[in-house]
Amino acid sequence: MKISVKVAIPIVASLFGTLMLLAASQTAVNNTGNVAPALAGFDSKTNGLVSQAQFDADRDVFEEKEDVADGLGPVYNAPGCADCHGNPVVGGGSQITELRAGHWDGSQFTAHPGGSLIQDRAIHPDVQERMLPGFEIRATRLSVNTLGDGYIEAIADSTLMSIANGQPLGMRGEAILVPVLEANGALRVGRFGWKNQHASLESFAADAYLNEMGITSPLQSVENTSNGNSVANYDQVPDPENNGADVRAFAEFIRATKVPPRDETLANTSDADAGFKIFKEIGCDTCHVPTIVTAPPGTAINGGTFIVPPALGNKIIHPFSDFLLHNIGTGDGILQNGGLSTRNKLRTTPLWGLRTRSRLMHDGESYTRTEAILRHGGEAIIPAGLFRFGLSSLERSQLLTFLNSL
Repeated sequence: MKISVKVAIPIVASLFGTLMLLAASQTAVNNTGNVAPALAGFDSKTNGLVSQAQFDADRDVFEEKEDVADGLGPVYNAPGCADCHGNPVVGGGSQITELRAGHWDGSQFTAHPGGSLIQDRAIHPDVQERMLPGFEIRATRLSVNTLGDGYIEAIADSTLMSIANGQPLGMRGEAILVPVLEANGALRVGRFGWKNQHASLESFAADAYLNEMGITSPLQSVENTSNGNSVANYDQVPDPENNGADVRAFAEFIRATKVPPRDETLANTSDADAGFKIFKEIGCDTCHVPTIVTAPPGTAINGGTFIVPPALGNKIIHPFSDFLLHNIGTGDGILQNGGLSTRNKLRTTPLWGLRTRSRLMHDGESYTRTEAILRHGGEAIIPAGLFRFGLSSLERSQLLTFLNSL
């Protein structure tokens, strides 16, 4: 691969960070004892966390369609989890986006009345939310894959911090501490959601139950408004509308899913092998980290409310993400859990399961792998520049072959 002098110095910095990252990853493997690959498959089978019968029962809850009698709405986006998480199997992603909005005055962010999320549906036309004037920041976010998220939950905070510390300064991801709702707000490094809003799957599920379906639970017991106005006259089910059992079933189902598998036919080709080498050489793996090892079984996480089980502990995963926040020039301008520094940052997209996605990036506005790569700027300007100017057409094709195998 030919690399011009013009970009050689930045590449040295990138590769230095990558070498430090690989060393940290190897140390993690060496210090965790007996490790094994996480189970992979789009087969709707349990990863061993629970029995297949329990997995199927939890999946049934995940697939349920809620109605008004259950507490649906009054404002909501979808009646069930699987509406936004179903490709290629239940728990995956989809082409569906949600809408967020706010106002930026140059120094302070103000969320749209009722919160930055604007729900697209309502059980009555009088409470339908709509975009109000004066909120010029508008952002769409693609629904994310949840398959394999139990392993992500089982990554130790120290592992994510080690990854960040091993990245070069110009590409260093930001870790934020977020409250674990089931642990009375105990703090943990966030890893779920486009802004790393949550660190635990139970908290994540409770948030989605409220904000996507409008159903309250003990962890999220206050009903949403409609553009800041009360919906009490349209909400006939006392809060909390669910006792928390559904939230726990959602979390257990996600924890028990397998990780997205690679296309083995494509993965076992010389072009895919060459593409992976190029992926690393141009620095993509600085943020899209290929390999992470989860915490050992018996480790207490989520403020002590969850103990990493054997099915999830000491597992080698290949998510191709550092689960940190980065500014790559595509930030949506929405401020959530983090401070002002996170307004234009987003979580590194995990690339596992990439071959199942027709729409890419946080907003779904990129439709080819090449378009998505070329949108990268900011902290990712060097890898994107090398893809554009430093690779031959064959090398670009090999890199895309590798990505299509994920």
